[in-house]
Amino acid sequence: QVQLVESGGGLGQAGGPLRLSCAASGRTFRMYAMSWFRQAPGKEREFVSGFNWSVGFTPYADAVKGRFTISRDIFKNTVRLQMNSLKPEDTAVYYCAVDLAGGSRDDTFDGAKYDSWGRGTKVTVSS
Repeated sequence: QVQLVESGGGLGQAGGPLRLSCAASGRTFRMYAMSWFRQAPGKEREFVSGFNWSVGFTPYADAVKGRFTISRDIFKNTVRLQMNSLKPEDTAVYYCAVDLAGGSRDDTFDGAKYDSWGRGTKVTVSS
């Protein structure tokens, strides 16, 4: 229904920037929310940031507030994650996900509510 492709990962320096992009294709008119999650080695997947257009909500995880900025290019069906002031603990595989059904503000944080996922892009931050 909706295909997602992440790009922009790689090796970053502590204190430096990286920018991730997620390009959506397919039935993009059905997207109600689009978010970034990440999973560090040996840890559970966690929410990073996202847009929930169904309820007008754009949250950030506490761990990235003030350092990461999510943005959207409507014409390109792309969501970007600008990551500044990187920390080694930002090292993870970052996944883009889309919700095709709509949901509450709380649903924004719940990966189980998302219908399509990208394959992920690896981010490694060196100290």
